[in-house]
Amino acid sequence: MIHTGIVWDNHACLPFIDTEQWLPEIARYRRAGVDVVTINIGDSHVPLEVLVRTAASIRRFVQQHPDDYMLGLGTADLRQAKASGRLAVCLDVEGVYALGNQLSLVEFLYQIGVRWMLLVYNRRNLAGSGCHDPEDEGLTELGRGILREMDRVGMIKCCSHTGYRTAREVLDLSGTPVIFSHSKSRRLRDHPRNIPDELIKACAAPGGVIGINGVGLFLGDGEPTADALVQHIDYVAQLVGAEHVGLGLDYMFKGSEVEEPGRRSRELWPTEWGYRAGMGFLPPEAIPDIAEGLARRGYPPAAIRGILGENLLRVADAIWK
Repeated sequence: MIHTGIVWDNHACLPFIDTEQWLPEIARYRRAGVDVVTINIGDSHVPLEVLVRTAASIRRFVQQHPDDYMLGLGTADLRQAKASGRLAVCLDVEGVYALGNQLSLVEFLYQIGVRWMLLVYNRRNLAGSGCHDPEDEGLTELGRGILREMDRVGMIKCCSHTGYRTAREVLDLSGTPVIFSHSKSRRLRDHPRNIPDELIKACAAPGGVIGINGVGLFLGDGEPTADALVQHIDYVAQLVGAEHVGLGLDYMFKGSEVEEPGRRSRELWPTEWGYRAGMGFLPPEAIPDIAEGLARRGYPPAAIRGILGENLLRVADAIWK
């Protein structure tokens, strides 16, 4: 892989059931040359209990294997992990459903390791509207309060899965950089989970980063490939600059999970938009191929280092406390 900086996949998905059985699989990131991975502990309508249990499982696993992993609670940890050849593990939450109207849970989540959170997962909740809502009503007063609390504690705000009006209001209200942790260009692939040029530009203007995911459904027809993902990286980089692009592959270690009892929801994942088991997910092993693809397109080493992780590190340096 062509890099010397931190390599960071900013979004990975372990199953919420039998999480402990799947945790050894994160060794794949180390073998692929990744220094930091951010793991999802809850999305959509996953209750608070599941978030806490998943976080506890991940934290315990990391602490039981100190030669291989460490918790990424600050950017110094990420740099230390790289220097020592370990994988730093951070946590994220997709949507604020589990919080209800309890703002104090934002700080609690930060304390257990959550370093970014998106407000709305596909469908409207108490904070705002999602990308699959027929009408986007924007942020609620609670949503604005959650944003203020995230700023106070040092948690990065994410707008993936969020309705376009709601996302724009998050961007307009934020005094710090915002990310789309795992999104793509809607110009290249017409799907509501992808984002239009307007939002890409609004995210980049104050220093934010658009993380490109490797979900086949959002890339194009057929199985996902590193070359197809590089095309989306290149589009965003040409639009707003390579310094505003990162990686959030959104790799689901158990890709059939969206079809399993308790997770299946046509409301959250409308079948008319192609959601199904076997959507295709680009694995962490593709990251070296992504780096090589960028080099073939003429990206200089500094730009490649930024895309692979240093751009996200810049945002974390500015926001985490």
